[in-house]
Amino acid sequence: MSAKQARPSPPRPSPPRPSPYPLPKGERGSGEAAVGVIGGSGLYEMDGLEDVRWVKVRTPFGDPSDAYCTGRFGGRRVIFLPRHGRGHRMTPSELNYRANIYGMKALGAHALVSISAVGSMKEDIHPLELVVPDQFYDHTKRRVGTFFGDGIVAHVSMAHPVCAGVATALAKAGKDVGARVHRGGTYICIEGPQFSTKGESEIYRRWGVSVIGMTNMPEAKLAREAELCYATLALVTDYDVWHEEHDAVTVEAVVANLMKNVSTAKEVLRRVIPLVPESCGQGCPEALTSAVITDPSAFPPRTRKRLALLLDRHFPPKAGARRRG
Repeated sequence: MSAKQARPSPPRPSPPRPSPYPLPKGERGSGEAAVGVIGGSGLYEMDGLEDVRWVKVRTPFGDPSDAYCTGRFGGRRVIFLPRHGRGHRMTPSELNYRANIYGMKALGAHALVSISAVGSMKEDIHPLELVVPDQFYDHTKRRVGTFFGDGIVAHVSMAHPVCAGVATALAKAGKDVGARVHRGGTYICIEGPQFSTKGESEIYRRWGVSVIGMTNMPEAKLAREAELCYATLALVTDYDVWHEEHDAVTVEAVVANLMKNVSTAKEVLRRVIPLVPESCGQGCPEALTSAVITDPSAFPPRTRKRLALLLDRHFPPKAGARRRG
């Protein structure tokens, strides 16, 4: 074969397409696992962070509650999000839970600490004390509780919705600051934004729940689908409306105790960040390994593209393949 008849070089593989939801410059590709913190009512910023940046994240599920505050604390990378937005602008029902969790995952969080104000449903759990629940009861009515659907079905296990490693770190940090910490119990999540009626509160008590709040569902479900290690630090502000010897819950009473609890929560956060395990023995980071039941060959391209952040590790895209949609 002459030089003129030499075989043509094989075509170069197509370069990977950029993500339709790119992260801001400086937040991409660090590879360092971060500790995520979602601040509840009264906690709209995190003290003590260094190298602070507020980062806006675009997601295929819409806008998160606010920009994410990224920084470093105690040698760890930290990502903070005010759940209701700075200035407390959103009701629990208005929160875009999917976007909030997706943004945490996209920025590199591997663990997620949820700070939440709650009412006590037990005589022994007093206002200003802390609870680290290990179970949830989802009593919400109109919230989207999954990333999946639209042609791709997944069923993750929620038998143990709280990461024991992160919960242990929270309980230890709470005790280290001198707070009374209740480990375990069930958090019932209601729709809100109204507080319970007395009849509802009494029924919830008979169900055996420990605390009542409005935000941890579907947050915990989505964290599990995103394979994040999730745990809640519940700040007790009141006795809801069931306790005969205490006034029914009001915004004024909640805010008064909330401000005291928030200072405790900030101290707990300073101590817990270095304690959060860098690896998980419970399997949270593998929650999707056998959860997706849809045949990959049947994945709709648009849905597959939207879920790439969650699915690529388990269903790697074919080399050189261009996603349609």
